[in-house]
Amino acid sequence: MDNQGTLALESDQVADFFELGFLVLPGFLPAELVGRLEPEVDRWVDSGLRDRSIAACLDPEPSGTPGLLEIELTAHGELAGYPPLLSIISRLVGPEFVFHHMHSNRQAPGAAGKEWHHDYEQGPLADRSKIMIHALHYLGGLDRTVGALAVLPGSHREVAGKRARAHLGTVELPGEVVIEELPAGSTVLLHSALFHARRPSPAGQRRERYMVDSSYCQCGVSWPPVKPYWRHLLARGRELGLDGGRWPELFAERHFTEYVRPS
Repeated sequence: MDNQGTLALESDQVADFFELGFLVLPGFLPAELVGRLEPEVDRWVDSGLRDRSIAACLDPEPSGTPGLLEIELTAHGELAGYPPLLSIISRLVGPEFVFHHMHSNRQAPGAAGKEWHHDYEQGPLADRSKIMIHALHYLGGLDRTVGALAVLPGSHREVAGKRARAHLGTVELPGEVVIEELPAGSTVLLHSALFHARRPSPAGQRRERYMVDSSYCQCGVSWPPVKPYWRHLLARGRELGLDGGRWPELFAERHFTEYVRPS
């Protein structure tokens, strides 16, 4: 950490991110923040707020908005604009980047895995000129009781659709790296074009998996939003001051195209 409490990246960590497409930050989030995030995740899931948020994305009217956003939960809002995280992102993509979206979930013990995919939103397909980053925050860490994250180093340099490897399920692939042991509060930063998969936990002892992911896009191109209520999301980020007065582009609308409903 530097004298402002920000994790200072070494040059080789920056180089590894660009070469491999991911960066592992064990125990990155302080226990105090994790302790406030977990009950907010419980509320988000148990009250039906998560389901209503998903339903709002399926609303035929782009103006439809959910009653509450993840970033309106106090600790989630802090996480979206968490200064040490944004400082690291600025080291990777430069000083101007914009918040894209946040997802929060508590997965049941023994939940199924998720097939190989990537989450890069830029189009057309051949455009990889700017970087999108997904920050995967594992509140309870990772171990065999919650499954593992498998990543395919270097695959972020491919020009491929999100589901180009989905037919493979979660099978082991040559060259993959499996991240399966991380302490509570750990974060994995992914170049969003990196192929990755969620491996289910093996049979036996299992526990719930708490994860919040937030994504950020390098400025310089127009990014497609994934939520029809994206303007409302950005406006709330500005109103709540989640940029901390330091990142003026973090919730700026001008970096997005219009929302297009998936076909």
